[in-house]
Amino acid sequence: MEAREVEKKAKEAFFDDDFIAAVDLYSQAILLDPNNADLFADRAQTHIKLNCFTEAISDANKAIQFNPSLFKAYLRKGIACIKLEEYHTAKLALQIGASFAPNDSRFAKLIQDCDRYIAEEPSSLTSTISPNGPIAAVPSGDTSAGTTKEAERDSLVTQTNEVASMGPKYRHEYYQKPEEVVVTIFAKGIPAKDVVVDFGEQILSVTIDVPGQGAYHYQPRLFGKIVPDKCRIAVLSTKVEIRLAKAEAINWTSLEYSKDVLPQKINTLTVQSERPTYPSSKPRARDWDKLEAQVKKEEKEERLDGDAALNKLFRDIYQSADEDMRRAMSKSFLESNGTVLSTDWKEVGSKKVEGSPPEGMELKKWEY
Repeated sequence: MEAREVEKKAKEAFFDDDFIAAVDLYSQAILLDPNNADLFADRAQTHIKLNCFTEAISDANKAIQFNPSLFKAYLRKGIACIKLEEYHTAKLALQIGASFAPNDSRFAKLIQDCDRYIAEEPSSLTSTISPNGPIAAVPSGDTSAGTTKEAERDSLVTQTNEVASMGPKYRHEYYQKPEEVVVTIFAKGIPAKDVVVDFGEQILSVTIDVPGQGAYHYQPRLFGKIVPDKCRIAVLSTKVEIRLAKAEAINWTSLEYSKDVLPQKINTLTVQSERPTYPSSKPRARDWDKLEAQVKKEEKEERLDGDAALNKLFRDIYQSADEDMRRAMSKSFLESNGTVLSTDWKEVGSKKVEGSPPEGMELKKWEY
C-alpha cells in the first residue's frame, strides 16, 4: 500500500474524531515516506488533539526540518508550546510561521496570547538562601513564594524534592495515564547536555549538573515497576519532562514507593486494547472489504438449481482458469453461438469453432 493511500485513511480517521487511529495511520504512512514534511505536521496536529504536546512539538520540528517554509508546522509547534507554557518558544515559532502565511489571522491572535502570558510571568527571580534549607527561587520584592500565581495553579499536584542544603532546588510534579506516568521537573533554561536521566526496574535517577550552580540529584524508588526501554525524556526551556512507561496497569497513588500502600489494578475497561470511539456528525465509513468477503462467502455457500447452477459452474471454472483456458472458453462460446464451451486453447486456438446444437435441434442464422 502506498503512503498516499494510508494518509487518506488517516485523514478520514481524523475527521471522524478517531485520533488514536489517525496517529497509528500517520505513523504507518511515515514509515512508507519518511521524508514527507506534511505527514509529520499532520501527525503533530493529531497529537495536539490527544493532549500529547511533547510528541506534537517533536513532529512539528521534524516537519520544519524537511520543509522550512511549511507554515502549518510552525502553527502546530506554537500551539503545543503554549499548552506546555513555553510562551517564548511558541512566540518565536509563530512569528516565523506568520512570515510564510501573512494572511492567516491565527498567527496574529496566538502571538497576542503569548505576549499576554509572557507579561503575566514574574519579571525576575532572586535566589534566597534559607539557613535551614536549600536555595529557593522567588519573585523579587515578594518573600512569599506560596502566593505566586504559578504556585497556586500547581499546588494540588506538586510534590517538592528535598535535596542537600546549599544545592539547587527544582519543584516537580507528576500525573499519570493508564500506560505511563509523566514526571515534570521545573528546571528553567537548563542545557540538555547538563541533564542525565537513568531508568531502573523501579528506580528513577535524575542529575542536573550546571557548572557553577552545584548538582541537583533526584533518585526516588518509584511506586511501581517501569519498562526502561520505553521511557522517554524531553528537555524544554522551562522544564524537564520524563515519561515513565508502566510495566503493569496499576494506579500509582503516589510517585514514590510506600510499603503501607498496596497497588490498585486499573479497571480493564479503561485500558482495553480497543480504540475508543468519539462522537461525530460524520457518517461512519463502511468496511467494504469485509462486506465483499461476506457476499463472496454467501455466494459460495448458495445452493442453486437448473440454469442458475450451470451458470455458476461455468463462472467458477472461468474464475479459477489460467489465461489460455479463459481465451479458449471465450473463443469457443462466441464462435459457436453459445453451443460449444472448450477449455483447450490448443484445440480451438488455430481454427474456427463451428456450432454444435443439441440433438434434435437445428442451428439457424438470424437475418437482420
